[in-house]
Amino acid sequence: MAKYNFLRDSQLHIVYGSNRYNVKITPDFSFNQTFAEDAYSVKTLHDQTKMFSGTSVTKANPANFSFAIHLTTEKDENIVLDLLTDYDTSSGEQLLKSFDMYAVSNESTFKLEGCVITQGDFSFAKGSPLLLTVSGAAKKLSRVGDETYSLPGSLQSASATRTPTKPLLDVEIDGSDVTNLAAATLSVQNNISWTPYETLQASLSVTSASNAMYPSSYSLKDRVVSGNITQFHTSGNSSEFQTFDTSTNIDIKTIVGGSTFFHADLNGCMFTKRSGQGEVFTQTYDYRLVTSPSDLGTIITY
Repeated sequence: MAKYNFLRDSQLHIVYGSNRYNVKITPDFSFNQTFAEDAYSVKTLHDQTKMFSGTSVTKANPANFSFAIHLTTEKDENIVLDLLTDYDTSSGEQLLKSFDMYAVSNESTFKLEGCVITQGDFSFAKGSPLLLTVSGAAKKLSRVGDETYSLPGSLQSASATRTPTKPLLDVEIDGSDVTNLAAATLSVQNNISWTPYETLQASLSVTSASNAMYPSSYSLKDRVVSGNITQFHTSGNSSEFQTFDTSTNIDIKTIVGGSTFFHADLNGCMFTKRSGQGEVFTQTYDYRLVTSPSDLGTIITY
């Protein structure tokens, strides 16, 4: 009898260096890789009846993945934040930290090789757990075995408990509290460009997915840290209606048990402010970091 793969029974393992981390994720988990097709005309001068194009498949597009995690008080998921924000400078240039990812279901083990996180979105919503959603790209996706496949790396110990946080949100702009605060978001984008990996010589040897051409290297083009801060529009903040600033400091904190839990200390930002009309009127700051910190991992911490 055939065994099916169920997402609810799946686990995510990240292998970075010689260490392996069993990352606890929400059900919002996906991964895939597609192959690139080149269609060409087969109609000739002497045979005009061939209306359908021929096809050639010799290379794979970069693989994609996404998953979401709760940022817990135990901080076992800290490796994900490190991979999102920190640089790998071992090659002499600033690149993202690369890792392998294994998805283990009740029937199969899938491997994503050479992963990099290209986007991370932090959601600070009142009454909801602090959530980080990440997405990224990888060189190759493959099924490496069944559910008993031996995963590489030394499994790092994890806490016996997991405690998601519903924190108090505190946002300051140039040292002043944002009053009547409703919600905030923070996004980190790592924009990469894959090095061309298709050659005529290699394409002539392709016969299947096993010897197709796959991405092998990339360059980091730029990084963007941005988000928005929404407050209710009241008589106390009406003087700040429809404003902008090209040089300001934004400080986003979540408070758990009276202490700072998450902290984004963004010095050197711009923002524009817009209004919104719903049952309650709002004002939203759309902000972006315009300075270039040497290490995002030192200004976005938890």
